[in-house]
Amino acid sequence: MAGAAQAESFNVPPGRLGDVAVALGTQAGVTITVTEPDLAAQPSPGVRGDLSLRAALNRVLRGTGAEARFYDRATIRLVRKRVAPKPPQPPKPAPVRTTAIVAENPADIIVTASKQNMLLDRYPGSVKLIELEPNWVASNAMDGTAAITKLLPSIGSTNLGPGRDKLFIRGIADSSFSGPTQATTGQYLGDVRLNYNAPDPNLNLYDMQRIEVLAGPQGTLYGAGSLGGIIRLVPNAPDTKDIAATAALNTAFTQHGGVSADGAGMFNLPFAGGRFAVRFIVFGGRTAGYIDSPIRGQRDINGTTSYGQRLVLRAEDLSGWTLDFGTVFQNITSDDGQYTLRGDPPLTRNTLIPQPFENNYRLTYLTAKRQLGSAELLSTTSVARHELNTVYDASGQADATPTRFEEDNGITLVSHETRVAGGNERAPWVAGVTVLYNGGSLSRMLGPPDDLERIAGVVNTQAEAAMFGQISRPLSRTLTGMVGGRLTFAHSTGYLIDDPAEAAQKSRRSALRFSGTLAVDWQPGGPFSGFFRYQQGYRAGGLAVAPSESGLQSQRFAADDLQMWEVGARLGDRRQDRLSLGATLFFADWRNIQADLIDGAGFPYTANVGNGTIYGLDAEITWRLSAEFLLTASAFVNDSQLTEPAAGFASGEQGDKSIAGTLPNVARNGARIATSWRREIKPGITLNTEASLRYVGLSQLGLGSLLDIPQGNYLVANAGAYLDFGRFGVSLGIDNLADARGNTFAFGNPFGLVQRDQLTPLRPRTVRLGINARF
Repeated sequence: MAGAAQAESFNVPPGRLGDVAVALGTQAGVTITVTEPDLAAQPSPGVRGDLSLRAALNRVLRGTGAEARFYDRATIRLVRKRVAPKPPQPPKPAPVRTTAIVAENPADIIVTASKQNMLLDRYPGSVKLIELEPNWVASNAMDGTAAITKLLPSIGSTNLGPGRDKLFIRGIADSSFSGPTQATTGQYLGDVRLNYNAPDPNLNLYDMQRIEVLAGPQGTLYGAGSLGGIIRLVPNAPDTKDIAATAALNTAFTQHGGVSADGAGMFNLPFAGGRFAVRFIVFGGRTAGYIDSPIRGQRDINGTTSYGQRLVLRAEDLSGWTLDFGTVFQNITSDDGQYTLRGDPPLTRNTLIPQPFENNYRLTYLTAKRQLGSAELLSTTSVARHELNTVYDASGQADATPTRFEEDNGITLVSHETRVAGGNERAPWVAGVTVLYNGGSLSRMLGPPDDLERIAGVVNTQAEAAMFGQISRPLSRTLTGMVGGRLTFAHSTGYLIDDPAEAAQKSRRSALRFSGTLAVDWQPGGPFSGFFRYQQGYRAGGLAVAPSESGLQSQRFAADDLQMWEVGARLGDRRQDRLSLGATLFFADWRNIQADLIDGAGFPYTANVGNGTIYGLDAEITWRLSAEFLLTASAFVNDSQLTEPAAGFASGEQGDKSIAGTLPNVARNGARIATSWRREIKPGITLNTEASLRYVGLSQLGLGSLLDIPQGNYLVANAGAYLDFGRFGVSLGIDNLADARGNTFAFGNPFGLVQRDQLTPLRPRTVRLGINARF
């Protein structure tokens, strides 16, 4: 806990509070901000002597009219004291420490994904914060993004397998397949961009502090590729004061399948007198398969191996700068697909050849920040390399001649952003510039497994340069308005591989685009607040291989645009109040929708499928029944339609009429209800339990008569318990308690899709055992 009574030596002379705060933060190795200019100008007496940080702050703040708010062990904000104290309140129940807290409206929590250190209760938009408890992370980190989707019904995902899925927020879903189109959901590790036109890298969550999810579009702050929103993973930062280490080991037993095992460790080492620290995380494991292939005489063919590391080196007090240099390496290898075929015995699939997949992800980044008076300057540069290798059995149904399709996708992403943020609670602002380059090379081969021949592939490059800004200002005592915009110049090129004529000509496209936002935050007083937000977003166009039956070699796909309007309300503080809730009503107008698709022969291609609309409502309620017992429920309803389909994408006659014309992977509805209970059973030993029930509504695989195949409409129950002994803990969990057999995804192999008989079952009932320790 920041501000513990550990004495440190301080020598900060008197001066402006803003300057004194910067000097004190530098000497203490923490971040201290003053966002109100008039408060930063107040005279401070400074501090000298051996004191705890909290005592030093008390001296610095004497006579300034300010107080300190601690957001975590290394982030402090100085704000103006309230003029009059609140009247005495009756004692409130102690907070329940749940395994993963999904916070809808806790006051005084900063939404760092807003890039303005904006308080959550004043953020005019939909945001979910998942505060991750170490015990939950230790047990679920191996699952990566899949563990997050289990907590938030509004986040959807395909289920092709780890490292090859697409993520969707609030129904902004273009297709079920991965290709050259840009992802609809942006993903970030802190301030570092992870993806552009690649599937979810599925980073291991070990040593993560929290997850922030901002519903989209987020075109003003994050640019192209954030139509659905952004998911921001916030890792624990290197600690320049204390040595620390943690470790976790887990094993799992899957009914009808094999035995899984995974482990992870973290080591934090400060050095050079507390000015530097290195934090190193290593992880790895094997997730057992549960699908058999009788024709090949093999069991549990769909096992997955994952391993990797993250490293961050932090340097503080370098002439006022704090630098973070980081690297990420992760490799995911799946032995085979995790789909089955209707008509075969449960959990079996007879295909002639294995269909492995590999996702190799590398990332290097440098982040630099410093205080500029009462504002903060932040600059981030990163280089990511994403290599994907996919194999499908293209043997077909008519004969038994083994045929292999192999696809290699190499993606390089270079991203830079520099921004400055400042202001106060009601008037925060941010301005910045970004530069981005993304190059992707997609090559494909087809033929007998020992004699593959190259077929058409494509290269796409995108370059972007943008300026953005956003500012909030009070409109009245209760209303705060926000306005922002982003001006982007984008240039893209594309050409077919091994086609000299197309490579020489190249398909080139340039565009200048503006993405704006308008919002109003309403704070009438008391526990209630509301907001309205309008936001624009877009994705650039590109070049793709044309459908095989068209006779063309390549075709261009155009940019798409999305506008969203949303109105929301929040009541109460889930950290303290017995009852709290939040709800948002939204409408999206999506023009010229890009989609990665599959043609009748099973080959991937990309096209614009038409215009669509999405109406929706999502809500969450938290009820604290006692100091030990917490009940949470969240749900959404969604109505999406392809209102003006392009030629060939109107709804067919084969699919479920109740979902005809809906956008792919957009469930009509979904819900999750969870309970958690915590009790100290004896001094130093605490028992935590949790149970949840999650419903995933009906959706369809894709658009058009070939892809309007139903999926979803299943219910999953999970339960778990954690025994905390202080320095170590023991966990027991059961996933898919009822061993449900729902179809999570109606796709596994594009070359058999025309048969309409593929389904991806839930992982059967799995019992997890784990132990974790802190040193």
